[in-house]
Amino acid sequence: MDNACKEKIKSFILEGIEEQPVAAQPDTFWQKLKDVGTELWLDTGDMEEAEKNWSAEMTALTTNNTLINKEIQKGIYDVFIADAMEIVKELPVQQQVKEIAFILNARHGLRLARKFGGFVSVELHTDTSHDIEAIMEYGMRYFEICPDQFIVKVPYTASGLIGARKLREKGVKINFTLEFSARQNVLVAAITKPNYLNVFLGRIGAYISDNGLGDGSGAGENAVLSSQKWVKELTKNNPEPTRLIAASLRNYRQLEDLAGVDVFTMPPKVAAEGKAKLSGNFRSRLNEFYPVGLNEKAEECFPEKLWEVSDRELQLAESLGKDCPQNGEELVQRAWEAGCGDLFPRLSDADLQHITEDGKIPKHERWASRIKNGELAIDTLLNLAGLASFASDQAQLDERIKQIITLKN
Repeated sequence: MDNACKEKIKSFILEGIEEQPVAAQPDTFWQKLKDVGTELWLDTGDMEEAEKNWSAEMTALTTNNTLINKEIQKGIYDVFIADAMEIVKELPVQQQVKEIAFILNARHGLRLARKFGGFVSVELHTDTSHDIEAIMEYGMRYFEICPDQFIVKVPYTASGLIGARKLREKGVKINFTLEFSARQNVLVAAITKPNYLNVFLGRIGAYISDNGLGDGSGAGENAVLSSQKWVKELTKNNPEPTRLIAASLRNYRQLEDLAGVDVFTMPPKVAAEGKAKLSGNFRSRLNEFYPVGLNEKAEECFPEKLWEVSDRELQLAESLGKDCPQNGEELVQRAWEAGCGDLFPRLSDADLQHITEDGKIPKHERWASRIKNGELAIDTLLNLAGLASFASDQAQLDERIKQIITLKN
Protein backbone atom coordinates (compact mmCIF):
# COMPACT_ATOMS: atom_id res chain seq x y z
CA MET A 1 0.00 0.00 0.00
CA ASP A 2 1.46 3.37 -1.02
CA ASN A 3 1.87 6.43 1.20
CA ALA A 4 -0.95 8.30 -0.56
CA CYS A 5 -3.44 5.62 0.50
CA LYS A 6 -2.08 5.66 4.06
CA GLU A 7 -2.56 9.44 4.19
CA LYS A 8 -6.16 9.09 2.98
CA ILE A 9 -6.78 6.53 5.73
CA LYS A 10 -5.24 8.82 8.35
CA SER A 11 -7.40 11.75 7.23
CA PHE A 12 -10.51 9.56 7.23
CA ILE A 13 -9.81 8.42 10.81
CA LEU A 14 -9.29 12.00 12.02
CA GLU A 15 -12.20 13.73 10.36
CA GLY A 16 -15.57 14.42 11.91
CA ILE A 17 -14.95 13.40 15.53
CA GLU A 18 -17.26 15.52 17.70
CA GLU A 19 -16.99 13.97 21.15
CA GLN A 20 -17.87 16.31 23.99
CA PRO A 21 -15.20 16.14 26.71
CA VAL A 22 -16.32 14.70 30.02
CA ALA A 23 -16.23 17.13 32.94
CA ALA A 24 -14.42 14.79 35.31
CA GLN A 25 -15.04 15.41 39.01
CA PRO A 26 -12.50 14.69 41.78
CA ASP A 27 -13.21 11.75 44.06
CA THR A 28 -11.58 11.36 47.48
CA PHE A 29 -11.74 7.54 47.29
CA TRP A 30 -9.62 7.40 44.14
CA GLN A 31 -7.36 10.19 45.37
CA LYS A 32 -6.46 8.10 48.42
CA LEU A 33 -5.41 5.22 46.16
CA LYS A 34 -3.49 7.58 43.93
CA ASP A 35 -1.73 8.97 47.01
CA VAL A 36 -0.05 5.59 47.69
CA GLY A 37 1.49 5.69 44.21
CA THR A 38 -0.98 3.93 41.91
CA GLU A 39 -2.00 5.37 38.54
CA LEU A 40 -5.62 4.56 37.67
CA TRP A 41 -6.84 3.34 34.27
CA LEU A 42 -10.23 2.03 33.20
CA ASP A 43 -10.22 -1.21 31.25
CA THR A 44 -13.06 -0.71 28.78
CA GLY A 45 -13.91 0.56 25.32
CA ASP A 46 -17.54 1.21 26.23
CA MET A 47 -18.11 4.98 26.31
CA GLU A 48 -21.15 4.84 28.61
CA GLU A 49 -19.52 2.46 31.10
CA ALA A 50 -16.38 4.57 31.16
CA GLU A 51 -18.29 7.80 31.75
CA LYS A 52 -20.16 6.31 34.74
CA ASN A 53 -16.87 5.47 36.46
CA TRP A 54 -14.45 8.12 35.22
CA SER A 55 -13.04 10.59 37.74
CA ALA A 56 -10.44 13.35 37.71
CA GLU A 57 -7.86 11.01 39.26
CA MET A 58 -7.94 8.60 36.28
CA THR A 59 -5.42 9.04 33.51
CA ALA A 60 -6.07 6.45 30.78
CA LEU A 61 -8.32 3.85 29.21
CA THR A 62 -7.13 0.61 27.73
CA THR A 63 -8.71 -1.45 24.99
CA ASN A 64 -7.88 -4.80 23.44
CA ASN A 65 -9.14 -7.04 20.65
CA THR A 66 -11.89 -8.43 22.88
CA LEU A 67 -13.14 -5.05 24.10
CA ILE A 68 -13.05 -3.45 20.65
CA ASN A 69 -14.88 -6.45 19.18
CA LYS A 70 -17.68 -5.94 21.72
CA GLU A 71 -18.13 -2.37 20.50
CA ILE A 72 -18.01 -3.28 16.82
CA GLN A 73 -20.57 -6.08 17.26
CA LYS A 74 -23.09 -3.52 18.54
CA GLY A 75 -23.32 -2.27 14.95
CA ILE A 76 -22.39 1.31 15.85
CA TYR A 77 -19.65 1.39 13.19
CA ASP A 78 -21.38 -0.43 10.33
CA VAL A 79 -21.93 2.71 8.26
CA PHE A 80 -18.39 3.88 9.06
CA ILE A 81 -17.02 0.52 7.83
CA ALA A 82 -18.93 0.87 4.57
CA ASP A 83 -17.50 4.38 4.10
CA ALA A 84 -13.97 3.13 4.87
CA MET A 85 -14.38 0.54 2.16
CA GLU A 86 -14.28 3.28 -0.47
CA ILE A 87 -10.71 4.15 0.51
CA VAL A 88 -9.30 0.60 0.59
CA LYS A 89 -11.36 -1.04 -2.18
CA GLU A 90 -8.36 -1.39 -4.51
CA LEU A 91 -6.51 -3.57 -1.99
CA PRO A 92 -6.79 -7.38 -1.82
CA VAL A 93 -9.72 -8.45 0.37
CA GLN A 94 -7.63 -9.65 3.31
CA GLN A 95 -5.68 -6.40 3.30
CA GLN A 96 -8.96 -4.47 3.15
CA VAL A 97 -10.12 -6.27 6.28
CA LYS A 98 -6.88 -5.61 8.16
CA GLU A 99 -6.85 -1.94 7.18
CA ILE A 100 -10.47 -1.42 8.21
CA ALA A 101 -9.75 -3.16 11.53
CA PHE A 102 -6.89 -0.71 12.05
CA ILE A 103 -9.18 2.19 11.11
CA LEU A 104 -11.77 1.03 13.66
CA ASN A 105 -9.22 0.68 16.48
CA ALA A 106 -7.73 4.08 15.75
CA ARG A 107 -11.11 5.80 15.36
CA HIS A 108 -12.53 4.37 18.57
CA GLY A 109 -9.31 5.14 20.40
CA LEU A 110 -9.48 8.75 19.21
CA ARG A 111 -13.06 9.08 20.36
CA LEU A 112 -12.03 7.84 23.83
CA ALA A 113 -9.05 10.20 23.87
CA ARG A 114 -11.17 13.22 22.90
CA LYS A 115 -13.98 12.41 25.33
CA PHE A 116 -11.90 11.59 28.41
CA GLY A 117 -8.72 13.56 27.73
CA GLY A 118 -6.34 10.82 28.89
CA PHE A 119 -4.08 8.27 27.31
CA VAL A 120 -5.61 5.38 25.38
CA SER A 121 -3.93 2.02 24.80
CA VAL A 122 -4.65 0.81 21.27
CA GLU A 123 -4.18 -2.74 20.05
CA LEU A 124 -2.47 -4.20 16.99
CA HIS A 125 -4.23 -6.72 14.77
CA THR A 126 -3.40 -10.22 16.03
CA ASP A 127 -1.98 -11.16 12.61
CA THR A 128 0.99 -8.89 13.38
CA SER A 129 2.06 -10.77 16.55
CA HIS A 130 4.96 -12.57 14.88
CA ASP A 131 5.72 -10.00 12.18
CA ILE A 132 8.29 -7.36 13.16
CA GLU A 133 7.76 -5.23 10.06
CA ALA A 134 3.97 -5.17 10.55
CA ILE A 135 4.38 -4.30 14.25
CA MET A 136 6.62 -1.42 13.21
CA GLU A 137 4.34 -0.20 10.43
CA TYR A 138 1.08 -0.18 12.35
CA GLY A 139 2.74 1.04 15.54
CA MET A 140 4.14 4.05 13.70
CA ARG A 141 0.80 4.73 12.00
CA TYR A 142 -0.97 4.81 15.39
CA PHE A 143 1.72 7.16 16.66
CA GLU A 144 1.33 9.52 13.71
CA ILE A 145 -2.43 9.71 14.26
CA CYS A 146 -2.28 10.64 17.96
CA PRO A 147 1.30 10.94 19.27
CA ASP A 148 0.36 12.64 22.53
CA GLN A 149 -2.32 10.21 23.73
CA PHE A 150 -1.99 6.82 22.02
CA ILE A 151 0.00 4.07 23.72
CA VAL A 152 0.55 1.12 21.37
CA LYS A 153 -0.01 -2.33 22.85
CA VAL A 154 2.46 -4.96 21.63
CA PRO A 155 2.05 -8.59 22.74
CA TYR A 156 4.65 -10.80 24.38
CA THR A 157 6.17 -12.76 21.52
CA ALA A 158 9.78 -12.96 20.36
CA SER A 159 8.95 -10.70 17.41
CA GLY A 160 6.93 -8.44 19.70
CA LEU A 161 9.98 -7.85 21.89
CA ILE A 162 12.07 -6.82 18.90
CA GLY A 163 9.33 -4.75 17.25
CA ALA A 164 8.52 -2.90 20.46
CA ARG A 165 12.20 -2.14 21.04
CA LYS A 166 12.42 -0.57 17.58
CA LEU A 167 9.24 1.45 18.14
CA ARG A 168 10.58 2.77 21.46
CA GLU A 169 13.75 3.88 19.67
CA LYS A 170 11.49 6.01 17.45
CA GLY A 171 9.72 7.57 20.42
CA VAL A 172 6.49 5.56 20.30
CA LYS A 173 4.81 4.99 23.67
CA ILE A 174 4.52 1.23 24.28
CA ASN A 175 2.30 -0.82 26.58
CA PHE A 176 3.81 -4.31 26.40
CA THR A 177 1.08 -6.82 27.06
CA LEU A 178 0.13 -10.44 27.83
CA GLU A 179 2.79 -11.20 30.42
CA PHE A 180 2.08 -13.50 33.37
CA SER A 181 5.27 -13.58 35.43
CA ALA A 182 8.19 -11.63 36.83
CA ARG A 183 10.68 -13.49 34.62
CA GLN A 184 8.78 -12.55 31.46
CA ASN A 185 8.75 -8.94 32.60
CA VAL A 186 12.48 -9.00 33.33
CA LEU A 187 12.99 -9.92 29.65
CA VAL A 188 10.58 -7.21 28.51
CA ALA A 189 12.17 -4.52 30.68
CA ALA A 190 15.71 -5.36 29.60
CA ILE A 191 15.05 -5.78 25.87
CA THR A 192 12.23 -3.37 25.10
CA LYS A 193 12.35 -0.63 27.78
CA PRO A 194 8.62 0.05 27.29
CA ASN A 195 6.62 2.76 29.00
CA TYR A 196 4.38 0.11 30.54
CA LEU A 197 4.30 -3.67 30.92
CA ASN A 198 1.79 -6.02 32.51
CA VAL A 199 0.87 -8.97 34.65
CA PHE A 200 -2.57 -10.43 33.81
CA LEU A 201 -3.03 -11.63 37.36
CA GLY A 202 -6.67 -12.75 37.21
CA ARG A 203 -5.95 -15.51 34.74
CA ILE A 204 -3.14 -16.84 36.94
CA GLY A 205 -5.53 -17.46 39.82
CA ALA A 206 -8.11 -18.91 37.44
CA TYR A 207 -5.56 -21.35 35.99
CA ILE A 208 -4.76 -22.68 39.45
CA SER A 209 -8.34 -22.89 40.70
CA ASP A 210 -9.98 -24.11 37.47
CA ASN A 211 -7.43 -26.89 37.12
CA GLY A 212 -7.68 -28.11 40.72
CA LEU A 213 -4.17 -27.03 41.70
CA GLY A 214 -5.37 -24.97 44.66
CA ASP A 215 -7.77 -22.15 45.45
CA GLY A 216 -6.03 -19.65 43.15
CA SER A 217 -5.16 -17.15 45.87
CA GLY A 218 -1.87 -15.30 46.14
CA ALA A 219 -0.09 -16.44 42.98
CA GLY A 220 -1.20 -13.62 40.71
CA GLU A 221 -0.67 -11.02 43.39
CA ASN A 222 2.88 -12.28 44.04
CA ALA A 223 3.65 -12.27 40.31
CA VAL A 224 2.64 -8.59 40.26
CA LEU A 225 4.58 -7.56 43.35
CA SER A 226 7.72 -9.42 42.29
CA SER A 227 7.50 -7.91 38.80
CA GLN A 228 7.18 -4.46 40.35
CA LYS A 229 10.42 -4.88 42.30
CA TRP A 230 12.38 -6.29 39.35
CA VAL A 231 11.15 -3.73 36.84
CA LYS A 232 11.81 -0.81 39.17
CA GLU A 233 15.38 -1.97 39.76
CA LEU A 234 16.15 -2.79 36.13
CA THR A 235 14.81 0.48 34.69
CA LYS A 236 15.57 2.99 37.46
CA ASN A 237 18.43 4.56 35.49
CA ASN A 238 16.59 4.65 32.16
CA PRO A 239 15.68 8.10 30.81
CA GLU A 240 12.07 6.98 31.32
CA PRO A 241 11.65 4.16 33.88
CA THR A 242 9.15 1.45 32.96
CA ARG A 243 5.91 1.23 34.95
CA LEU A 244 4.14 -2.01 35.83
CA ILE A 245 0.42 -2.55 35.25
CA ALA A 246 -1.61 -4.91 37.40
CA ALA A 247 -3.81 -5.78 34.47
CA SER A 248 -7.56 -6.16 34.38
CA LEU A 249 -8.25 -6.69 38.06
CA ARG A 250 -10.99 -9.28 38.65
CA ASN A 251 -11.79 -8.67 42.30
CA TYR A 252 -12.34 -5.30 43.98
CA ARG A 253 -10.30 -6.48 47.00
CA GLN A 254 -7.22 -6.40 44.80
CA LEU A 255 -7.46 -2.60 44.93
CA GLU A 256 -6.32 -2.93 48.56
CA ASP A 257 -4.11 -6.00 48.20
CA LEU A 258 -1.97 -4.39 45.47
CA ALA A 259 -2.15 -0.74 46.51
CA GLY A 260 1.06 1.04 45.54
CA VAL A 261 1.65 -0.90 42.31
CA ASP A 262 2.44 1.55 39.51
CA VAL A 263 -0.81 1.18 37.56
CA PHE A 264 -4.18 -0.57 37.86
CA THR A 265 -6.33 -1.29 34.83
CA MET A 266 -9.80 -1.70 36.28
CA PRO A 267 -12.88 -3.06 34.53
CA PRO A 268 -15.79 -0.72 35.35
CA LYS A 269 -17.45 -3.39 37.49
CA VAL A 270 -14.36 -3.74 39.70
CA ALA A 271 -13.98 0.03 39.99
CA ALA A 272 -17.64 0.47 40.98
CA GLU A 273 -17.57 -2.38 43.52
CA GLY A 274 -14.34 -1.14 45.05
CA LYS A 275 -15.73 2.33 45.55
CA ALA A 276 -18.94 0.94 47.03
CA LYS A 277 -17.45 -1.70 49.34
CA LEU A 278 -13.98 -0.57 50.43
CA SER A 279 -13.15 1.95 53.16
CA GLY A 280 -10.58 3.83 51.08
CA ASN A 281 -7.94 3.54 53.81
CA PHE A 282 -5.22 2.39 51.44
CA ARG A 283 -1.61 1.67 52.34
CA SER A 284 1.22 0.47 50.14
CA ARG A 285 1.45 -3.31 49.85
CA LEU A 286 4.63 -3.39 47.77
CA ASN A 287 6.55 -5.36 50.39
CA GLU A 288 3.89 -8.03 50.88
CA PHE A 289 4.24 -11.68 49.92
CA TYR A 290 0.88 -13.39 49.99
CA PRO A 291 0.31 -17.03 50.99
CA VAL A 292 -0.31 -19.06 47.85
CA GLY A 293 -3.22 -21.47 47.97
CA LEU A 294 -1.73 -24.58 46.32
CA ASN A 295 -2.13 -28.31 46.84
CA GLU A 296 0.21 -31.27 46.29
CA LYS A 297 -0.87 -31.57 42.69
CA ALA A 298 0.70 -28.16 42.01
CA GLU A 299 4.19 -29.16 43.16
CA GLU A 300 5.19 -30.60 39.79
CA CYS A 301 4.14 -27.54 37.74
CA PHE A 302 6.62 -25.11 39.32
CA PRO A 303 4.23 -22.25 40.17
CA GLU A 304 7.13 -20.37 41.74
CA LYS A 305 8.26 -19.49 38.21
CA LEU A 306 5.44 -16.96 38.22
CA TRP A 307 7.18 -14.78 40.81
CA GLU A 308 10.81 -15.96 40.96
CA VAL A 309 13.60 -15.00 38.54
CA SER A 310 16.60 -17.30 38.21
CA ASP A 311 20.17 -16.14 37.61
CA ARG A 312 20.03 -17.86 34.24
CA GLU A 313 16.93 -15.90 33.23
CA LEU A 314 18.41 -12.63 34.45
CA GLN A 315 21.63 -13.26 32.50
CA LEU A 316 19.62 -14.03 29.37
CA ALA A 317 17.65 -10.77 29.74
CA GLU A 318 20.82 -8.73 30.20
CA SER A 319 22.48 -10.41 27.21
CA LEU A 320 19.50 -9.83 24.91
CA GLY A 321 19.16 -6.25 26.15
CA LYS A 322 22.75 -5.47 25.15
CA ASP A 323 22.73 -7.45 21.89
CA CYS A 324 19.19 -7.80 20.60
CA PRO A 325 18.66 -10.13 17.62
CA GLN A 326 17.04 -8.83 14.46
CA ASN A 327 14.55 -11.67 14.11
CA GLY A 328 12.32 -13.64 16.44
CA GLU A 329 13.72 -17.08 15.68
CA GLU A 330 17.23 -15.99 16.65
CA LEU A 331 15.90 -14.62 19.94
CA VAL A 332 14.14 -17.92 20.65
CA GLN A 333 17.29 -19.86 19.82
CA ARG A 334 19.32 -17.73 22.21
CA ALA A 335 16.81 -18.47 24.96
CA TRP A 336 17.06 -22.22 24.35
CA GLU A 337 20.86 -22.11 24.28
CA ALA A 338 20.78 -20.30 27.63
CA GLY A 339 18.69 -23.10 29.16
CA CYS A 340 15.53 -20.96 29.21
CA GLY A 341 13.59 -22.66 26.45
CA ASP A 342 10.34 -22.76 28.42
CA LEU A 343 10.14 -18.97 28.00
CA PHE A 344 9.56 -19.57 24.28
CA PRO A 345 8.22 -23.13 23.91
CA ARG A 346 8.38 -24.83 20.53
CA LEU A 347 4.90 -26.18 19.83
CA SER A 348 3.32 -27.95 16.88
CA ASP A 349 0.31 -26.73 14.93
CA ALA A 350 -1.72 -29.39 16.72
CA ASP A 351 -0.54 -28.03 20.09
CA LEU A 352 -1.55 -24.52 19.12
CA GLN A 353 -4.95 -25.78 18.02
CA HIS A 354 -5.46 -27.40 21.44
CA ILE A 355 -4.57 -24.10 23.10
CA THR A 356 -7.16 -22.32 20.97
CA GLU A 357 -9.78 -24.92 21.84
CA ASP A 358 -9.07 -24.61 25.57
CA GLY A 359 -9.84 -20.87 25.63
CA LYS A 360 -8.33 -18.31 28.02
CA ILE A 361 -7.57 -20.89 30.71
CA PRO A 362 -5.67 -23.94 29.38
CA LYS A 363 -6.54 -27.44 30.59
CA HIS A 364 -3.60 -28.34 32.80
CA GLU A 365 -3.79 -32.12 32.36
CA ARG A 366 -3.13 -31.75 28.64
CA TRP A 367 0.18 -29.99 29.37
CA ALA A 368 1.20 -31.31 32.81
CA SER A 369 3.94 -33.70 31.68
CA ARG A 370 5.55 -31.09 29.44
CA ILE A 371 5.46 -28.50 32.21
CA LYS A 372 7.06 -31.05 34.54
CA ASN A 373 9.93 -31.76 32.14
CA GLY A 374 10.58 -28.07 31.44
CA GLU A 375 9.31 -27.74 27.87
CA LEU A 376 6.90 -24.99 28.82
CA ALA A 377 5.50 -23.32 31.94
CA ILE A 378 2.31 -21.83 33.32
CA ASP A 379 3.26 -18.28 32.32
CA THR A 380 4.11 -19.16 28.71
CA LEU A 381 1.05 -21.38 28.38
CA LEU A 382 -1.20 -18.56 29.59
CA ASN A 383 0.51 -16.18 27.20
CA LEU A 384 -0.18 -18.48 24.24
CA ALA A 385 -3.78 -18.93 25.38
CA GLY A 386 -4.17 -15.16 25.61
CA LEU A 387 -2.85 -14.68 22.09
CA ALA A 388 -5.24 -17.35 20.82
CA SER A 389 -8.19 -15.82 22.66
CA PHE A 390 -7.52 -12.36 21.23
CA ALA A 391 -7.12 -13.92 17.76
CA SER A 392 -10.55 -15.51 18.12
CA ASP A 393 -12.14 -12.16 19.00
CA GLN A 394 -10.22 -10.48 16.19
CA ALA A 395 -11.62 -13.09 13.80
CA GLN A 396 -15.16 -12.18 14.87
CA LEU A 397 -14.46 -8.50 14.24
CA ASP A 398 -12.89 -9.32 10.86
CA GLU A 399 -15.92 -11.42 9.92
CA ARG A 400 -18.28 -8.51 10.55
CA ILE A 401 -16.09 -6.33 8.32
CA LYS A 402 -16.16 -9.00 5.59
CA GLN A 403 -19.95 -9.19 5.75
CA ILE A 404 -20.26 -5.43 5.28
CA ILE A 405 -17.71 -5.48 2.45
CA THR A 406 -19.71 -8.21 0.74
CA LEU A 407 -22.95 -6.23 1.01
CA LYS A 408 -21.18 -3.10 -0.23
CA ASN A 409 -19.98 -4.97 -3.30
